[in-house]
Amino acid sequence: MATTLKIGLFGFGCVGQGLYHVLNNSKGFKADIVKIAVKNKSKERPLEKSLFTFDKYEILDNPEINVIVELIDDADEAFNIVSYALSKGKHVVTANKKMVASHLKELYDLQHKYNVSLLYEASSCGSIPIIRTLEEYFDNEQVAKITGIFNGTTNYILTKTISEKLSYEDALKQAQEKGFAESDPTNDVEGFDAKYKAIIIALHSFGVFSKPEEVLNIGITALSNYDINYASEKGYKIKLIPTIKKLDNDQISIFVLPKFVDKNNHLFSVDNEFNGVIVDGEFSGEQFLKGKGAGGHPTGAAVLSDISALSYGYKYEYKKHEQHNYLEFTNDVFVKIYFRYNTEIDLQKLNFAEITERYSGGEYNYVVGYVSLQNLIDNRPYLLKNKLFVAIVGDEITNKKADILKLNKTASEKA
Repeated sequence: MATTLKIGLFGFGCVGQGLYHVLNNSKGFKADIVKIAVKNKSKERPLEKSLFTFDKYEILDNPEINVIVELIDDADEAFNIVSYALSKGKHVVTANKKMVASHLKELYDLQHKYNVSLLYEASSCGSIPIIRTLEEYFDNEQVAKITGIFNGTTNYILTKTISEKLSYEDALKQAQEKGFAESDPTNDVEGFDAKYKAIIIALHSFGVFSKPEEVLNIGITALSNYDINYASEKGYKIKLIPTIKKLDNDQISIFVLPKFVDKNNHLFSVDNEFNGVIVDGEFSGEQFLKGKGAGGHPTGAAVLSDISALSYGYKYEYKKHEQHNYLEFTNDVFVKIYFRYNTEIDLQKLNFAEITERYSGGEYNYVVGYVSLQNLIDNRPYLLKNKLFVAIVGDEITNKKADILKLNKTASEKA
């Protein structure tokens, strides 16, 4: 039987206001927002002033409130709020992917220590219920790999560069005008947002804890018309793709890079602000989920779903961590990439294990070949500084240098 929830809400921006409206107009689900904590004392708000507080402890120490919903931007303060609430025996729903990814092990331990539930579906992939899918549908099936489009802002920008031939700068400006991108879009376009989501999803798919500083993220800020034309000529679209893959030696690799996607990939048709996730199961094969990823309503829908689940006592079971706690995170892998560079010094920096395609034409130079993921991590500042574009080609990922020749031979035979 459902429990009546008394909610303390932190944050009353776009998502917070949407949630308030939905909760007060829902016919099938009842929950009361007792108090809302906000920061700006001078801002006019559409509700009675008595509903608001500027003291977080007025909510956190209120015994009537049994659920905290955290919807603020500040990841550090969000962790302070969430960890305190859990320690007070209150259930929590959050949408803050940076906070969750940065403190995943601590939050996991707090839930078990105080026997409370922390739900964060809204932190990953907008309206797509990927965490619940992994927790429920794939709880006992082995997952081989998860890839996808986890950030609607970058996908909108990349869609416009291919379909409408806009420059990266013009596409970004359009995304900002539509409200998909912030005035400072760094978190989205450099792949940080997608990385935080990948780290969270990796725990629920493989049971592995990883840290943001360990995981490579290279975004789309170096994208040029040369790269867009290359993709168009080959029949590709460019997508910013997180990859979470289990390797042969009980290790897991996680990284975020642009990728050339062909028409045989489910993600080829995922355009504009939509997200898409491909889960590759051992028995079920590929499962594809698609939904809106940018904007307040998709996030609000995921928050509401988590609140509803709490009314029935739902908790994440983290079965994959219990089953696979022997798996380890690694960056000791080789990936096949397209690399647009300026000088031979740039090329030498990445120390390719093998080059399978090369073009040199004055202002435009590129190679396609296999490179160490760790080498990309070590040279990330150099790549960004010099606006050198890197994109994954194909799906070949290996932790053995000897496998590169086999992978290349297989690819040649298919061609």
